[in-house]
Amino acid sequence: MTSLEKDNIFVILKTKYLAMHFDLPIIQPTVKGRGAMINTQNRFSNEVRDEKPWIWDWEGEDINLKTQFIDTYPKTIVNKVDSPDVGLEYSLNPYQGCEHGCVYCYARNTHPYWGYSAGLDFETKILVKRNAPELLEKLLKSKTWQGYPIMLSGNTDCYQPIEKQLEITRSLLKVFLKYKHPVGIVTKNALILRDLDILKELNKHKLISVAISLNTLDEDLRRVLEPRTSSVQKRIETIRALSKEGIPVTALAAPIIPGLNDTDILPLAKKVSEAGARRLAHIVVRLNGDLAEIFTNWLEHIYPDRKEKVLNKIKSLFGGKLGSSQFVERMKGSGKIADIIHQQFDMAKKLYMLKDEKFQYNLDLYRARSGQQLELFA
Repeated sequence: MTSLEKDNIFVILKTKYLAMHFDLPIIQPTVKGRGAMINTQNRFSNEVRDEKPWIWDWEGEDINLKTQFIDTYPKTIVNKVDSPDVGLEYSLNPYQGCEHGCVYCYARNTHPYWGYSAGLDFETKILVKRNAPELLEKLLKSKTWQGYPIMLSGNTDCYQPIEKQLEITRSLLKVFLKYKHPVGIVTKNALILRDLDILKELNKHKLISVAISLNTLDEDLRRVLEPRTSSVQKRIETIRALSKEGIPVTALAAPIIPGLNDTDILPLAKKVSEAGARRLAHIVVRLNGDLAEIFTNWLEHIYPDRKEKVLNKIKSLFGGKLGSSQFVERMKGSGKIADIIHQQFDMAKKLYMLKDEKFQYNLDLYRARSGQQLELFA
């Protein structure tokens, strides 16, 4: 038994004893550095999961949950994206699950396919694809591959904390550069600046674009909404550092959650524009699948006084529901509040000279010949 497990048992016993003998209420639990507060039931499994795999805290004590990293070895690594409203055709995810812990993350709903919960499991049980660089190189060598831009990641963040140690994403970027293949990156993590040397080389050939996700300027909100992401200031600095090198950067305000961060739109646009972002894009929050339960529970813990107001505003985006699976509508919503959000972004783009058009990759340099040997920094 580890020392953490012993500490957890002690807190359980202490809490139960005090509650039983002194008729004191059990305080709502706080899971330190995590977004979700519960594990939702895996709809693909008959096994009843432990809904609350933490220890009830007492007098504000935070509970630590250790992250498990699980090696997995897929046979292919690039996925075809069939959604017409995403703006990309192919994605590559070196990790499944994400330690960033963003409570609203749509990718949570993919974790049950791997046998885990969309809740705390999504943040604490991370599948690692160590063979991703080899699989990518195999694809790029194929005579049938046409060199379509590939997005890192499209699902979970390729620069989540464990990447600092494993460097799988860095190895992938080396492969993209080796074959002069176009790649896009979406991340919330300033760790991307570690790979600035490779990004600059890719940018020389118009092979790279970066989207930095930033949906609020309120650091207190960021800490509870996206607990293990880079701070607001670090993300602004990341936009500035990338832009300084001429790398095209999109500021992705996603998701906009009415009642929580929708008042930040204009000041956020001003900040990212001043930092050098060329483009501003946004998505409204959608609580499909298990996200409805996870996010509602999170509101009960973090913003109980705002819970009903926020949920009702989200429902107004989707005709009385908390989300939608309809293409386009799921990203934009509809109705009065959705219109106000879109109008603010339209105004922000005009005020701060932020463009709408997508980056045009250079597709001509891609050289994929089976068995061809290319130097890394050719």
